[in-house]
Amino acid sequence: MSSEPAPNSPTKERESYGFWRESWRNFRKRPQAMAALAFVGFLALVALTAPMIVGTRPIVCEYKGEIHFPCTYYYYRILGLNSMAFKIEAVFTQDKFRGVYPGNLKEKDPDSWAIWPLVYQDPYRAIEEGEWPDQPENPYGGAGQPNSFNLLGTNLDGVDVFAQMVHATQISLLVGIVSMGIAATIGIVVGALAGFYGGWVDIILSRVIEMVMCLPTLVLILAVRSILDDITIWHLMVLIGITGWTSVARLTRGEFMKIREIEYVSAARSLGAGQFRLMFVHILRNALAPILVPISFGIASAILTEGALSFLGFGAPPPNPSWGTLLKEGSANIQSMWWLVLFPGLAIFFTVLAYNLIGEGVQEATDPRTREGA
Repeated sequence: MSSEPAPNSPTKERESYGFWRESWRNFRKRPQAMAALAFVGFLALVALTAPMIVGTRPIVCEYKGEIHFPCTYYYYRILGLNSMAFKIEAVFTQDKFRGVYPGNLKEKDPDSWAIWPLVYQDPYRAIEEGEWPDQPENPYGGAGQPNSFNLLGTNLDGVDVFAQMVHATQISLLVGIVSMGIAATIGIVVGALAGFYGGWVDIILSRVIEMVMCLPTLVLILAVRSILDDITIWHLMVLIGITGWTSVARLTRGEFMKIREIEYVSAARSLGAGQFRLMFVHILRNALAPILVPISFGIASAILTEGALSFLGFGAPPPNPSWGTLLKEGSANIQSMWWLVLFPGLAIFFTVLAYNLIGEGVQEATDPRTREGA
């Protein structure tokens, strides 16, 4: 018997994938990169919902016939918008709540109701005796070891470490994403101009890139910190961003110099495409995949830089929680307060590792040599 298919029988064709879909398929085949992506997604969820996970202000409450969202106070404090944070609490400050809501809500309005965070602890202050039903006051110093009420222990002032860790996730991810957003924008524009035009434009921009590469980020931030009296987390993000774009610019420049010579760019130019459209539609779209790699590594570097600055005392302004600040407290009391070193250290380590694994996974998934063997 012949095993050949009938002449009229349809043959199954191999499905054709686009570049990004094919890259995603290859990225999913790398378990370490997928685990890192899941971890970063978990951190993002924690950062977005931090006041709902741990805090002392209700997520939502009804007070004197009006609906309030006191938990948004934490978002504004992290962003440095203290005036907005105090405006959120204006009605409660007027009624002398003094930041303590559980007893005051029912005392001042018996008909009030509230939905509370999962854990009643505050990242800015210690919990007092009787503030929350059946919960003792937070222990101080060496007595603040991890327990059922303080899951990761307390610091020297009795402030809960778990609350600080959760809310500090917002600062770490915000610094990493915003600073690298600034760096990526500058780097892509500078690299695109240098690689597309070449000639004297490339020479001048390349010298600018080399000059910025000579500026040490930590020294620059410390210098600005000594000049400005009131530095915020936004100053840090801008400084990290304007000094961290060089690797993106150099890679963008190389990709543009390579892709501008390909036939489809010449065809688009002959059809009347303008320079802006050629750069940021036809060329950038095909150069974007390798550019994502240094951006991912840059986010990890920015988080590490923020942690180092906070450790040195020049990071997020107090009393904002920070992983680096907790490390600084723990380093001075490492024998009696080991939890101040262990938990923030692990958080920084795994977060930086996750972004590096994502960058490595993107590099492998978009590299044609590894894609062919996948």
